[in-house]
Amino acid sequence: MRIIFLGTPDFSVPSLDAIVKAGHEVVAVVTMSDKPAGRGMQLQQSAVKKYAVENNIKVLQPVKLKDPEFIAELQALNADLQVVIAFRMLPQIVWQMPKFGTLNLHASLLPDYRGAAPINWAIINGETKTGVSTFFLKHEIDTGDVLLTKEVAITPTMNAGELHDLLMQIGAETVVKSLALIENGSTKGTPQGDDNNKMAPKIFKEHCLINFNQNGQNIYNLIRGLSPYPAAFTHFDNKILKVYEASFEATNHQEPIGKMMSDNKTFLKLACQDGYIHLLQIQLEGKKRMKVDEFLRGNKIS
Repeated sequence: MRIIFLGTPDFSVPSLDAIVKAGHEVVAVVTMSDKPAGRGMQLQQSAVKKYAVENNIKVLQPVKLKDPEFIAELQALNADLQVVIAFRMLPQIVWQMPKFGTLNLHASLLPDYRGAAPINWAIINGETKTGVSTFFLKHEIDTGDVLLTKEVAITPTMNAGELHDLLMQIGAETVVKSLALIENGSTKGTPQGDDNNKMAPKIFKEHCLINFNQNGQNIYNLIRGLSPYPAAFTHFDNKILKVYEASFEATNHQEPIGKMMSDNKTFLKLACQDGYIHLLQIQLEGKKRMKVDEFLRGNKIS
């Protein structure tokens, strides 16, 4: 099939690569504009653009998706199908254009965890399973008919970065299987249910602040679900202290909630509702990320 691929970050690239290797003709990729980044603020290409340039695939980087010139360029490419993974919301004129429509890969078992951050929220909420879904786009976000799903287990210690990498690979396999179904005439999926769905809104700073007046498992899940990005945080010496790795010790205690305790050598823990959260890998504002014993060599807990 002739395919236009729309995506931007690393999560999109394995699926794009799998589509190419499956023998489909990717006639163009659509990705975000190059953006300045790093100390020198040099223009940086998206992960999808880098792959496309290396593989001689046409690259489109529209500022506005309703721009008449962009629409005309899409129409001229005469694609059979569009595949969108981790990209912006598409206007109807774009997602309705190909004869087979537009297929989206979403990192959850739809209809649960519709939204911008399904990987984070699945772990934060203590789920033991999640997965990926392919579905056909329609107007309401993440609500189209589902073509395929693939379930995976969330292990008790898995963080968001590890789950991201797993779903990235599982997603690529699922996209290729979905394309095979579409090629064989399966262009209608299964309608999603709408009852009591768990949602996955965008993560903001207020979601990342650790509230130690909770049970330890919930705090541990929050830390896992936000690691390595954007990272849960607390405060130390009036500075933000990001927490990338931690453990939970369940025990009864009489310490004030949130009290920080340490031997100033090997451990740093904070009291929560039903035990202690042991900080294992952290980053103090303005400093590098480090293990807690390294942190304690330069910071004393009174």
